[in-house]
Amino acid sequence: MSEKYLETIKALDGILYHLEYHQWRLDSVLQTKKRHELQKLLSPPKKGLYRCRVVYTQSDIEVEYIKYSKRQVKKLKLIYDDTIEYEKKYEDREKLNQLFLDKGEADDILIIKNSLVSDTSIANVAFYDGNTWVTPSSALLEGTTRKRLLESGKIVLKEIKVEEIKGFQKIALMNAMIDFDIIAQDNLEDIIC
Repeated sequence: MSEKYLETIKALDGILYHLEYHQWRLDSVLQTKKRHELQKLLSPPKKGLYRCRVVYTQSDIEVEYIKYSKRQVKKLKLIYDDTIEYEKKYEDREKLNQLFLDKGEADDILIIKNSLVSDTSIANVAFYDGNTWVTPSSALLEGTTRKRLLESGKIVLKEIKVEEIKGFQKIALMNAMIDFDIIAQDNLEDIIC
């Protein structure tokens, strides 16, 4: 059985957002050119906000439309794991789910790998230093929103050590559904535990 991969695509009132980035990732994962052409395969509901869940392999694709409700994230727990790998967006998220179970009273986790900041369980992150939004060069997954914001120059890559977090002023989460969501405006110590 071949590995199953996942794309999550935002659809609002029938409009698919940033489809070219999802197509790019699908093609790069399968190392092919548009074997599954998302534009032709997707037809989301015409009213409402939906998460298009696309599960695919080299030979097969399954699409599901799930009504979307944003998860509120106000507190992140630092979780250390030097062995986690998630370089492709696999359908199997068992390792991430296991780490998430250790969140305690927090809303999500911030994964630290080899003393470097990576991602939360559901999103890439960016930190504001007073001048620039930076995203960890050690991210587990090259998210589509992260890639788009890097290409536009709105964020820049930087290696971020765990002890450097306290030097930043703001933190934002980014993924296909929430885009760029600033969750801490002032004191990161109130957000990260």
